[in-house]
Amino acid sequence: MASVPERWLRILLPSLRWRSRVNRTTLKLDLIAGLTGAALMLPQGVAFATIAGMPPQYGLYAGMIPAIIAALFGSSWHLVSGPTTAASVVLFSALSPHALPGSSEYIQLALTLTLMVGLFQLVMGLARMGALVNFISHTVVIGFTAGAALLIAVSQLPHLLGVAIARGGYTYETLLRIGERLPDSNGYTLAVGIVTLLSGLLSKRYWSGVPYMLTAMVAGSVFALVLDSIVGKATTAISMVGALPAMLPPLSAPEVSFSVIKTLAPAAVAMTLLALTEAVSIARSLAIHSGQKLDGNQEFIGQ
Repeated sequence: MASVPERWLRILLPSLRWRSRVNRTTLKLDLIAGLTGAALMLPQGVAFATIAGMPPQYGLYAGMIPAIIAALFGSSWHLVSGPTTAASVVLFSALSPHALPGSSEYIQLALTLTLMVGLFQLVMGLARMGALVNFISHTVVIGFTAGAALLIAVSQLPHLLGVAIARGGYTYETLLRIGERLPDSNGYTLAVGIVTLLSGLLSKRYWSGVPYMLTAMVAGSVFALVLDSIVGKATTAISMVGALPAMLPPLSAPEVSFSVIKTLAPAAVAMTLLALTEAVSIARSLAIHSGQKLDGNQEFIGQ
């Protein structure tokens, strides 16, 4: 019979409950899955950070730390946590009217918002409110996802066209700025974007066993290098992400003033419900195939 401290440890760290299921075979499969996920996280992390208006390195750290925490404190055997497209869009749409994306003020507000979301999720998990996601209509999730896709497309159009515009503000303002700069579009940058998009779609359609995002990144990068070597970098003027800083971002405290918290509260609630709905829905789908009994409240805490 387990001692009291051990029982509490199993409650705190659900991953200890299934350690007896780990063997050489499962460990090998987990290693392969981990390496595959890490390879995918590199382009995804940079992309999610760009969508959220954050420096690229923040996307990589957001892909590492949540995955470790959720694996320790979450209840799902297979769910991998990290940044998502929808969460990145909500963060960008919530903060861009209040600060210039990528600025120190913007990063500080992003830290405040993510802290609020984390606290909301923890409180909901401790309060045994895991069943709340059952009351969120699938239609609502689909509608939100469609809106998020539209926001992503608009926010990435300047990068696709190779034009620089003033960032921040609302979606219609971004579209107006893009329209003004449309004659200055870079055809080479647009060509790279089209090749990247088509290669990703074709890979997803015909080579389902290959990660399509990785295929798209490689194809687009190779095409850009070919253009640079044939035409010349000075002519193509294709922007590069460049080397990411080989160090942690500087530490900064979130802004916890009442006015900021009041302003960000609606976005924090929306992000909390969205993130939990996404995570629990995917975890439940995986649990059906694996035969696992999922603990929604514990998953709230882990997220």
